[in-house]
Amino acid sequence: MADTDAPENGYTDGTVARWSRSVSLACLWLAGAGLVAMSLIILWQVFARYVLNASPAWSEQLALYLLVWTVLLAAAAGVREQFHIRITAFERSTAATARRVLRLFAHGLTAAMGGCVAVYGGELVYALWEYPIPTLGLPRGSAFACMPLAGALIVAFSIEHMLAVVKDRSVRPAWD
Repeated sequence: MADTDAPENGYTDGTVARWSRSVSLACLWLAGAGLVAMSLIILWQVFARYVLNASPAWSEQLALYLLVWTVLLAAAAGVREQFHIRITAFERSTAATARRVLRLFAHGLTAAMGGCVAVYGGELVYALWEYPIPTLGLPRGSAFACMPLAGALIVAFSIEHMLAVVKDRSVRPAWD
């Protein structure tokens, strides 16, 4: 077996795998667009403050709004694409059967955490929806509306990885 955790017998395939790759890629594109938008907003804020001497009131709140969405969408994609930080020294030192159990446990734990983000994020959205963001005129809860979505995607992507481990396959990366 190679140094990666991709089994030599291939990747998962099928309609669900294609859907998952498409959703992950969409999350990555949206997160990238959010990063570009935040950079442009902050650039405008700095220019307006120091050159025009008139800092826009909305810029900081909109950048923070986009930050929450960008981070959570990227986190969901990160679970599927496995570009999150992890230490595999212990996993690699175990036998193949124990390695599969450890991977199932890790993906199961990730799914549980995604479920918490989805449920408690939904409660947060509900609790904050009636309060406006003054400079944007949007409901405060809308800034966190991506939490239930990202949590649900983390659960789905973790389950996809668990099924791949059971089938002794690997999840095909979105860019493949």
